[in-house]
Amino acid sequence: MLPVEEQMKVIMSGTMQVVPEDELRKKLERGVPLNIKLGVDPTSPDLHLGHAVPLRKMRQFQDLGHNVTLIIGNGTALIGDPSGRDSTRPPLTEEQVEANAKTYVAQAMKVLDPEKTKIVHNGDWLKPLNLAEMLKLMSQFNVARILEREDFRKRYDAGQSIALHEFIYPVLQAYDSVVVKADVEMGGNDQIFNLLAGRDLMRAMGMEPQVALTMPLLVGTDGVKKMSKSYKNYVGLTDEPTDMYGKVMSLTDELVPMYYRLCSTCPLEEVDEIDRAYKDGTADPYALKRALARNIVDLYHGAGAGDKAQADWDGTFKKNQAPEDTPEFPLSVVQVNDEGKVYLGKLLVDLKIAGSAGEARRLVDGGGVKIDGQAVAPKQYNVDPAVLREGTEIQAGKRRWARLV
Repeated sequence: MLPVEEQMKVIMSGTMQVVPEDELRKKLERGVPLNIKLGVDPTSPDLHLGHAVPLRKMRQFQDLGHNVTLIIGNGTALIGDPSGRDSTRPPLTEEQVEANAKTYVAQAMKVLDPEKTKIVHNGDWLKPLNLAEMLKLMSQFNVARILEREDFRKRYDAGQSIALHEFIYPVLQAYDSVVVKADVEMGGNDQIFNLLAGRDLMRAMGMEPQVALTMPLLVGTDGVKKMSKSYKNYVGLTDEPTDMYGKVMSLTDELVPMYYRLCSTCPLEEVDEIDRAYKDGTADPYALKRALARNIVDLYHGAGAGDKAQADWDGTFKKNQAPEDTPEFPLSVVQVNDEGKVYLGKLLVDLKIAGSAGEARRLVDGGGVKIDGQAVAPKQYNVDPAVLREGTEIQAGKRRWARLV
């Protein structure tokens, strides 16, 4: 293992809080691998770069020689984590949780080392708990302490509903730490209450308490809000390579250092140098963004995928060429109306490059629809069928393409 101070430099890079930091250093000084815990509730089948931030830190722990335990919350997901919520989460069925868990693990293993990752399911120990055992756990917590939690406090003060089972969530997450004997538990910065609850329960049960380590919430591609599918500002781990590359290229220049530190596989020294270049004004944001996009695409799609995605993106956006994987549709999809024209509202929906006729019209009005590179004039929703022939390429917006064959 590396010396403690070198390990601390890697561990502290990009973290928000380590509580308490001196305990982490003492644990490392023992010179034995620590047990690092990350619990995830598979509430969605699709992950984005924001979800991968704690996974990247877990991978760093693995590379430092520590043991990693990934807890799939098939028990806690039946309640739903109330962290950051202003209302009760809708419950998921066990079937939904299990289906989501399979895709979560597959995506998480793109970041973690599968051979060094221990995967467990907390339903294995939470579901068998009997009433006496549950009451014993709950007796270690009090309502006043739980109401100190910011999201609960806001809802309570606003007179909003808080379901009683939501109070149990931090208790069960804390019990996970007891079961796996965690030395360090990781989570997003909105998880700090749950992580500290784990410390409290471990101490109450006569165990050495875990250290709580939180990571920042990744800002999305809009440069304002946290990354979320709801805000449509996310980079999905299963996005197609060219689309993933393009989304990274759409980042504001100011976000580039954060993404290098939290999302890339670049060495820490290189990331520190990028920070210095930004501070002294010598950074080339465009070149750095291109390198970052290649790095991220390689991480999730394999070595060499980033170079190909860059070439496709350059061809599409610099030379106005359709990407190699442009979806193809038979010419029969083109339908002529009673006026002898082709209505673009329907055609773009049939080509799956617009979600509705209304969206198609808005794209036309904004100059976002091109037929063989020629922009369709605003309000021109009907076009001559003669311009739609075999080999015609139709573009809607920046990234949506279709080819007639």
